[in-house]
Amino acid sequence: MSGGAGYETLLVEERDDRVVVTLNRPRARNAINAAMVEELHAVCAGLERRPRLLLLTGAEGVFAAGADIQELLERGREEALAGINSRLFDRVARLPMPTVAAVDGYALGGGAELAYACDVRLAGESAVFGNPEPGLGILAAAGACWRLAELAGVSVAKQVLLGGRRLDAAEALRLGLVAEVVPDGELLGRAHRLLDRMARSAPGALRLTKLVLDARGPHPLADDLAQAILFESEEKRDRMRAFLDKGASS
Repeated sequence: MSGGAGYETLLVEERDDRVVVTLNRPRARNAINAAMVEELHAVCAGLERRPRLLLLTGAEGVFAAGADIQELLERGREEALAGINSRLFDRVARLPMPTVAAVDGYALGGGAELAYACDVRLAGESAVFGNPEPGLGILAAAGACWRLAELAGVSVAKQVLLGGRRLDAAEALRLGLVAEVVPDGELLGRAHRLLDRMARSAPGALRLTKLVLDARGPHPLADDLAQAILFESEEKRDRMRAFLDKGASS
């Protein structure tokens, strides 16, 4: 596996029937920043031109522990309306062929929303899903407010989004958020076996089945409008500065 193609935040392995993408900012716990968003768009463009299965995972035992808080602090109304993360995750969700997220360690905030955008999630035993955005003065506007409700039910979504509940691997399995829980060291092997099984199906049938399953409603417009308001709030700035200051002093 190698970065290749000029990628700085991803490791990308291309095979005949699949592309394996590893989020690779381990010093930032694979936080999703603008560079990673741009590079994931490039991956999506390639999969739109040449449809293949996609496997997403994270480097060094973490899927993605959120979006980059320093970048979020600087974003305002216009960036929220642009839907920087939501447009990417929607593009991932609309890829023509099935997508699988192999999640070990933290999948928080934007990391959780990226996993929610995939068709199937497998979890290592260390996996933890959560959306702590309200604690930073914003909302989970890149899909969690509707995808999580669809995946695990409105009650669970409210517990996570309003109550700050985090779901460990066992809870995620019980709630149907993930398809399977395996030891962390076996996660990628199990994910590839799932992709092997998918690859045995007719590609055209997979594409059309996914199109029919994924018919959607008005999102993400409502998410972006609400985020635009929150991005301008002083509370958001105060909370994010406090988060960054705490990290600098620890």
